[in-house]
Amino acid sequence: METELLSADSQPREELNILYQDEWLVIIDKPSGLLVHRSEIDRHETRFAMQILRDQIGRYVYPVHRLDKPTSGVLCFALSKEVAQQVTAGWAGAVKCYLGVVRGIIEENGVYDKALKEPWDKYGDKMVNPDKEPQSAVTRFRRLATCELPYTVDRYPTSRYSLVEFTLDQGRRHQIRRHCKSFSHPIIGDTTYGKARHNQLFADHFGNHRLLLHAYSLTLAHPIHQNPITIHAPVSGSFYSVLEQLNWLEALPSVDI
Repeated sequence: METELLSADSQPREELNILYQDEWLVIIDKPSGLLVHRSEIDRHETRFAMQILRDQIGRYVYPVHRLDKPTSGVLCFALSKEVAQQVTAGWAGAVKCYLGVVRGIIEENGVYDKALKEPWDKYGDKMVNPDKEPQSAVTRFRRLATCELPYTVDRYPTSRYSLVEFTLDQGRRHQIRRHCKSFSHPIIGDTTYGKARHNQLFADHFGNHRLLLHAYSLTLAHPIHQNPITIHAPVSGSFYSVLEQLNWLEALPSVDI
């Protein structure tokens, strides 16, 4: 029996889901597990959103913000250095909304207002200054749904979780994840700031092996005409599956239904 082998050049090219594109911007839905660009922390990685998108559209792209590797959702690139500088200059006015699943029953509404020191990167990130003072960081949240599961974790006979919408006033590194840990509501699937037993529970019972944090909405002033544009990235994949199994789909913001 003959076996056909595909050459490297004939392998299907990976493509990203483009949510918005014009002459100046391209905005994608970044999958969980994909780096935005090369990193000293993940030297072994060979896949990067920048490179995949560049090859996909045939143009250089310039990131104007970043998402953590395990976080999925809306990610904005400029199509020139000049536009990237314009977007970055006005980034403080952008509205960034996330969906996350956290341990415990969180308050209905609230604000995490706690300054954060930039994490020291032991792998040699030269951009991190270990002596830099903590920077202001405000995370606003709104509880969308809750559940109590009949599974024992630690000393508790049941396990409780919340689906939460987060809105950032700033965008410090790992801001939502660090704030949630500080206030005892770590995000499920977070191997750095979360709780391993709760992460394992979601792996065993719901087949989840990712961080349950998704950047579902971004509103920013367009760098050319200054009119606001809002881009949504619906929840999908294993995150969607978890929400479906917990009967939380109806609790999602209307753009994600």
